[in-house]
Amino acid sequence: MITSETPDCLIVTGMPGAGKSTVTRLVAERLPRSARLDGDFINRLIVSGHVWALGEPADEAARQVELCNRNLCMLANNFADAGFAPVIDWVIPDRRQLDFFVSLLPARKVLFVVLAPGIEACQHRNTLRDPRERFDFDGYEDLDADMKRELGDVGWWFDTAALTPEETADRIIREARHRAMVN
Repeated sequence: MITSETPDCLIVTGMPGAGKSTVTRLVAERLPRSARLDGDFINRLIVSGHVWALGEPADEAARQVELCNRNLCMLANNFADAGFAPVIDWVIPDRRQLDFFVSLLPARKVLFVVLAPGIEACQHRNTLRDPRERFDFDGYEDLDADMKRELGDVGWWFDTAALTPEETADRIIREARHRAMVN
């Protein structure tokens, strides 16, 4: 079970529409001391000169992704040191980025959960979002294949297609320490 007495770092990832934001909010609310760290929010702190992760120029997009990753890990370490369980919500598409996170969280047990309800469920859930929160994305097949190839053997690939967000959050709290440990 995840507790704030042992502030492991929980990273929840998945494709757009997988339920990361909803589930991480519910997980964080269920813990007595936690901090939800939203990668999209951290990334939007760049007001001028922002380049999204798949944008151009590609080298600047990569630099900003790395900056966001560093900031997420710095915040996670700070919150964990203060006794809050960090819950990170962010798309981690490959092993290199996951390894980067683990290297910046050396004093933490890293729990890595991939919400994997399937492409169709992600696309459908994305259409149900408030239009201001929708993510226009047409790369589901490629992202799904890349994530499975790069990360298929690490963490907990959790098929949540038949679960409510509340059921998903409850299972993550109960089972992540046994199913999602990376280091």
